[in-house]
Amino acid sequence: MQNKTAQGKPLGFWMCTALIVGNVIGMGMFMLPASLAPFGFNAFLGWGVTVLGCVFVAHVFANFARALPGEDGPYGYTRRAFGNGVAFFIMWCYWVSVWITNATLSIGVVGYLTALFPPLERIPFLPPAIALGLIWIFVLVSLRGAHASGRVQLISTALKLLPMFAVMVLGLYLLFADAHVYVTHLPTTPLSFEATAAAGTIALFAMLGVESATVPAGKVDDPERTIPRATMAGTLLTAAVYVCVSAIPLLLIPQTELAQSNAPFADLFSRYLGAGPGQWLALFVVISGLGALNGWTMIAGEVTASFANHDVFPAAFKVHNRHGAPVAALLFTGLLASAMVVMNYNRSLAQGFTFLSVMCTAATLPLYLLGALALVKLWRRGVVRGPRGKPALMLFSAAMASVFSVWALYGMGREAFVWAVVLGALSLPVFWARRYWRKSQLRALPEGL
Repeated sequence: MQNKTAQGKPLGFWMCTALIVGNVIGMGMFMLPASLAPFGFNAFLGWGVTVLGCVFVAHVFANFARALPGEDGPYGYTRRAFGNGVAFFIMWCYWVSVWITNATLSIGVVGYLTALFPPLERIPFLPPAIALGLIWIFVLVSLRGAHASGRVQLISTALKLLPMFAVMVLGLYLLFADAHVYVTHLPTTPLSFEATAAAGTIALFAMLGVESATVPAGKVDDPERTIPRATMAGTLLTAAVYVCVSAIPLLLIPQTELAQSNAPFADLFSRYLGAGPGQWLALFVVISGLGALNGWTMIAGEVTASFANHDVFPAAFKVHNRHGAPVAALLFTGLLASAMVVMNYNRSLAQGFTFLSVMCTAATLPLYLLGALALVKLWRRGVVRGPRGKPALMLFSAAMASVFSVWALYGMGREAFVWAVVLGALSLPVFWARRYWRKSQLRALPEGL
């Protein structure tokens, strides 16, 4: 692979942890209260299952990183277990989810920018233009290499925890000052298994990214120790923050009003403390979204370059500049994310965010499901043994991650499932065309070579 740079391996424990926290805590948490509002109390049950399921998924990838530190991230893990065809299908779906995530994040950031500057929403075509600009700003940042992206990630991760803390402080203040507000606007949607599963699938978008530290594995210092520690630390920290803050807007803002909100947390602060604090919160949420967009842009380039390293995508995608950044891969995924923004500009910001978040989740679930099954298969072959030779917890996590992934597939609904099938099916002609081209190249070689 060509991802070794003159800087060595620039991603250590703190940068990897920040990559996970920064990618997971992006715009999902700040936009999803509006997406989850129609489900009422089903959203709380869905959140609980989703957080627990993602901890199991994170443990699966932590075990992969510990046992196979030299592999090329998720592509290498699944290829070892199932071969090139299945690995390509899984990673194709994941690759699609990554650049759709970038489009989703840019739309979410613009949603909170309209809370800061309301006139933006009244100017035609300006919100999608800003979203496109944000995508390309972070393509340029990633072109400066993993070290530059890592520094941006550390700073933005520290700043993005501030609005989470502010929401918790507001929630505690209202609980002691006027606890009655928590029962004034209770949701009326009845509880059901279907609604809980649907809410959990939408909430899963906010937890996507627990595998982030395994993707740029070749740029991680001491990956055998660093990636598992960072994966679990980042996931548990994120889950703890989410559990603390997810309930507050769902209980304090009327259900119908929340469902129409472009900036739920800013609206929460404006409702109880006035416009000034709401705008300050929106500013920090924008910083949070920008940090996530930075991290996912780097991941998009690395996944695309990983395909090229395995001779699936053209060789041009694995060419790195002097900063160790895959130039063509970053530019290509930037174009794809931009196209997705343009295709959804006629929806409201909240509707566009919800639609794209479900698409991202649908495209990521094959990696989570088959990644868990791959861990079991490699254990049976003796490739993965578990920490200190004790596989029980590892296999339990793999089983629970599989069950959770199937539950999420059920919860995504028919439209999203069709999208997942379509996105996966698009991988087949690409894979077959690439395999045919490689065979024709081999036949063209002179005999004896």
